Amino acid sequence: MLDAPAEWKVRRLGTFAIKVGSGATPRGGKSVYLTSRVSHALIRSQHVFDRRFDRDNIAFISEQHSQELQNAEVRPGDILLNITGDGVTFARACIVPDDILPACVNQHVSIVRVDHNVCAPGYLLAYLTHPVTKRYIESFNTGGSRRAITKGHIESFEVPLPPLLVQRRIADILSAYDERMENSHRRIRILEAMARALYREWFVHFRFSGHEKLPHVASPVGDIPPGWEVKTVAESFEISGGGTPSRKEASHWDGGTIQWFAPSDLTAVDTMFMDDSPEHITELGLAESSARLFPARSVMLTSRATIGAIAINTHEACTNQGFITCLPNERVPLYFLFHWLKENVPTFQRMASGATFKEISRGVFKTIEFLQPPVNLVRSFENFVAPVAEQVLMLQRQNLNLRRTRDILLPRMLSGQIVYDSTSLSWV
Repeated sequence: MLDAPAEWKVRRLGTFAIKVGSGATPRGGKSVYLTSRVSHALIRSQHVFDRRFDRDNIAFISEQHSQELQNAEVRPGDILLNITGDGVTFARACIVPDDILPACVNQHVSIVRVDHNVCAPGYLLAYLTHPVTKRYIESFNTGGSRRAITKGHIESFEVPLPPLLVQRRIADILSAYDERMENSHRRIRILEAMARALYREWFVHFRFSGHEKLPHVASPVGDIPPGWEVKTVAESFEISGGGTPSRKEASHWDGGTIQWFAPSDLTAVDTMFMDDSPEHITELGLAESSARLFPARSVMLTSRATIGAIAINTHEACTNQGFITCLPNERVPLYFLFHWLKENVPTFQRMASGATFKEISRGVFKTIEFLQPPVNLVRSFENFVAPVAEQVLMLQRQNLNLRRTRDILLPRMLSGQIVYDSTSLSWV
C-alpha cells in the first residue's frame, strides 16, 4: 500500500499482532451505564478520533458488566480502531490513554495490540492514520451505508517496518505534536465550560449580580425576574436556510470560492468556530440554488438528522438545507445567541418530526419561546465572554497549524523521504 524504502521489511499486521478484536455492549445497554467510575470505562466509537481520545460523555460500567467484556479489556499501548460507523467516525484510530484505564471497548471499536519488540504502537498508529491507509481501509467497506471492516481485513494490512529505533523516533515526533494539540484542546474545553457556566448561572438560574433584590414575576414560562420579556424566536432574531447547488453542473462547484457547509462538516470537527468549509461553491451555484449567503459571525445550527451541532462561521458563508442559521443583532448578540442555542438543543430535538429522519423546520423553530433579558445584562455577559471566545479561536487556529505540519511530516516519514540517521541521531 505505502511506498517505502526497499530496506524496510513489509509484514502483514496479523503476523506481529498479539490481539485484534472488538467488544460488545453490556447486557441492558445504556440502562446499565454509570456516570462515575465504579469499575471500568466503556469506550465507544464516539470517543475515538484520529490520534486523539475524546473523554466527553464517557460511560462507566460495574465490575459485573466488565466481567462480561473481559476479552475486550484494553491494555496500555493498545490502539483503538473504529471498525464500524458512518463516513465521519469510521476508521478513526488512536492510542488508548493510560488515565482512562481500566477500560473495555464495545462492538464498534477494535483493539489492535502488537508485539512491542517488532512494532512501536505509535508507529503503527502513524501507519493507520496515513491518508493512503485510510483510503485503503475504506475500500474494504462491507457494511453498505454503514461502513464496516473485519478482523481479517485488519490482519491483512501490509505494514512497512523500518528498524525499531526509527519507528520509535517517528512515533515520538508525531506524538509531540499530538500532545501540544491535546493541551490546547483541554484549554479550549475549560474556556468553553467557563462561558457555559456563566450563561447558565445568569440566564437559566437567574443568579446574576443583584438578583437577590429582584422579586420574580409570573410569565408564560414560569417565574422570571422583572424586566425580562417572553418572546418568540421570530420576534428576537432573524434566521436563514440553505440549499445545495446541482452536483450535475460543474459550473456550480469548479473553482468556487464561497464557503458552503454540510452538517457533517460540523460534526466531524466539533469546534466552536469554523474558519473554512471543505467544499466551496461559485457565484453561479449560489444564484441558481436556494443557498443563501450570510455574514461572518453568524451561528449555524444543524436542523435535520443530527440536530444540534452548532458553530460560528468566521467568514461569509452559506449552507445546505440541513441548517437553520441564526443572525445575531444588538439585543441578541453573538455569544449570547450561541449559548442560548447550545442550552436549548434538547428543545429543538423534542420539537423535531419526520418519518425517515428527524428535522426541525424553520417554521417550527420560529415559534420557540425566547426569554429576552435586559440589554445591559446581555452586554455584560457579552463583554465577559467575547475575550474567552477569542482565546478559543486562537487555540483552534494554533491546533490547525500544528495538525497541518504533523500531517505533512507523517507521510514523508513513513515513505522514507525524511530519514533518521542513527549515527548522527538526527533527521536528514
